[in-house]
Amino acid sequence: MTESIPAPGRTLTETDRTRHRRLREQGSLDRTELDAVLAAGFVCHLGVTVDGTVRVVPTVYGSDGTTLYFHGSVASRSLVSSPGAEVCVTVTHVDGLVLARSVFEHGVNYRSAMIYGVPRPVTDDEEKLAGLRCLTEQCAPGQWDYARRPHRKELAATALLALSLDEASVKIRTGAPDDGEGPDAALGLWAGVLPLRTTWGAPAPDPALGTDLPVPPHIAARTNTPAS
Repeated sequence: MTESIPAPGRTLTETDRTRHRRLREQGSLDRTELDAVLAAGFVCHLGVTVDGTVRVVPTVYGSDGTTLYFHGSVASRSLVSSPGAEVCVTVTHVDGLVLARSVFEHGVNYRSAMIYGVPRPVTDDEEKLAGLRCLTEQCAPGQWDYARRPHRKELAATALLALSLDEASVKIRTGAPDDGEGPDAALGLWAGVLPLRTTWGAPAPDPALGTDLPVPPHIAARTNTPAS
């Protein structure tokens, strides 16, 4: 994934919305961990209220270390009808199942981030191009310079939103089950972690390709590499 620009401050500011009230030991105020969670993915879930109804919409994003750019036609509608509307963006990576001796102690190893704030529609063409480049390179590094760039009509038809990373919350869980030293340890049952790994497969050419075009190096290089 793309590298983030280091943020000026390395500690997240704690607010009432980002304060960790449950499982506080899994919470973090380390800004570098927020950067790492965002850099490891490209799909987020956008929580927004539209016409009085709460919606959670999956969409792609890109982060430059200070701003999160994402496609947001649904959120754009909300901002038109309710200027200043708050949103919540979440990014989650599942790293494994934590299989304990009791069902109660089962869990998930994960990395997650939640970003709160009021997004702003990106209307300036120069910033929109920069934001779309950020988003494209987050998904497929090298693709922005390979593919055709958006023209003016396409830019006008694209809803792009920008959200500051100033108010964010990070939680991470790693390691084994928590009941290894409790009474259930005497049950003689297997316990541990079942890791989850996602990797990129071999590129599948578009059947419409009229010639035997080689796979671009920046795409071919990702085969069998981790996807997060």
